[in-house]
This record gives sequence, C-alpha cells and structure tokens, in this order.
Amino acid sequence: MIFTVAGKELKAMFSSPMGWVILALLQAVFAHFGFFAGVDQYFNIMSGSMRPEQRMGVTEFVGSNIFNMASFVMLVAVPLLSMRLISEERKNQTLTFLFSAPLTLTEIVLGKFIGLVSFLTIVIAFLAAMISSLNLWTDMDFGYIAANVIGLWFLVASFAALGVFVSSLTQQPIIAAIISFIALFALLAFDQYLASDPNSLFNHVSLMRHFEPFSRGLLDTRDFSYFILFIFTFLTLTVRRLDADRLRG
Repeated sequence: MIFTVAGKELKAMFSSPMGWVILALLQAVFAHFGFFAGVDQYFNIMSGSMRPEQRMGVTEFVGSNIFNMASFVMLVAVPLLSMRLISEERKNQTLTFLFSAPLTLTEIVLGKFIGLVSFLTIVIAFLAAMISSLNLWTDMDFGYIAANVIGLWFLVASFAALGVFVSSLTQQPIIAAIISFIALFALLAFDQYLASDPNSLFNHVSLMRHFEPFSRGLLDTRDFSYFILFIFTFLTLTVRRLDADRLRG
C-alpha cells in the first residue's frame, strides 16, 4: 500500500504543469550555471600559468561546482514540491477520507514521502547523467560522482522529510512552502555561523557539515546515520501530527 500511495503522488506531480516546469527549470539551471559554466571555468583556469600541484581533475572541478550548486537550488525546489502533500488534503477536506482508507498513518506518510523522493531521484539521475557525459572525451572519476550523488540524495531526502512535516501543520500549501523554505534556510544559516567550530555540538547536528564529506568523495557511516536519523525524526513527527488530527476528528 505504501507504493500505491507513492505511485499516486508521483503521478500527480507529472499530471500537473508545476512538476514538469520545476523539472525543466532545474535541468536548465544545472546545465547552464553548473555544467557549462563549470567546464568553461575549468578550461580558462587550468590553461593558465598554474603549477602542476595546483591543478585538479575535471571531475572534481566540475563536480564540486554542480553538486554544491544543486544542494542550494534544491533548497527552493523541495518546499515547492512538498507543500501540497498533506496541506492540500486538509484544505480540500479529504484528509478524513484518507484516514478512513485501509491504510495506517505510517503507510500514508511513507507513501507521500517516497513519492516525493522518487521525483527528486529522477532530478538527481539527470544531473548524474549530465556530468557523466564528460566521460566521452576524458576519464571521469565515477567513484567521486557516485559519492556526490549519494550525498545529494540523502540531503534532498532530508529536505523532503522536513517539508512533509511542515505540510502536515497547515492547510495552506503556500504557507507550508514558505515555512519549509525559512526552516531550511535557517538550517543553512545555522551551519554558516554556529557550526564553524569542528569540535562544537552544532557541527555534529549540521546538515551541510554532514554533506561535505560526500562532496569530497568520502563515505562515512556517521554521515549516513545522521541523515537516516534526521529523516526518521521528521517522518515520525508527521505521523504523530496526523494521529493527533485523527483523534480530534
């Protein structure tokens, strides 16, 4: 039943113009400002008078440019995609019918979350294919690309989990999008000003600090555990919120 709900949500995204528009805009932004700009900068910089030890491979140069930019672009895209998941059900007064369906609250929340993450996975897959196309004329470090793809996937899945939770708090999708964006932006500001000390507690609970090892091509079980716990926490809070709504009738 979880995948039935997920399939319904994914189909709803592609049946509306917004889903296609967001998908097209994301690919256009990634291609122009990330991929083409990164390749152009690489040739301009590396063709200059640089010492051999200062040079870096095209995979790392272009990859860091496009994946770091993608992490910030998703900050705007995910709230727009998650805003309607539950708030629209409440606005259209169909949440009661959803509660009466032969589904548990966990199945409902997981289904909506997986549907959203499936759409975001398609976006990331296109992004990975874009940078992998450079392999046609040079040798790419696919291990580095895979680490960045995995890290970006966990990051946007965390964004999605928070967005689903915020969507459960209101019946206005636009308000849900605004609150989600403010919350995610606050997390990034929190990273910038409070998590700079590697030994501080704030550094250990920072989203972007746990994404950074992936962006360098490193895989660490601590970062996996952090993202999984972050996602689990907000999905659990969403289930608790819907349970409170159901008890109030």
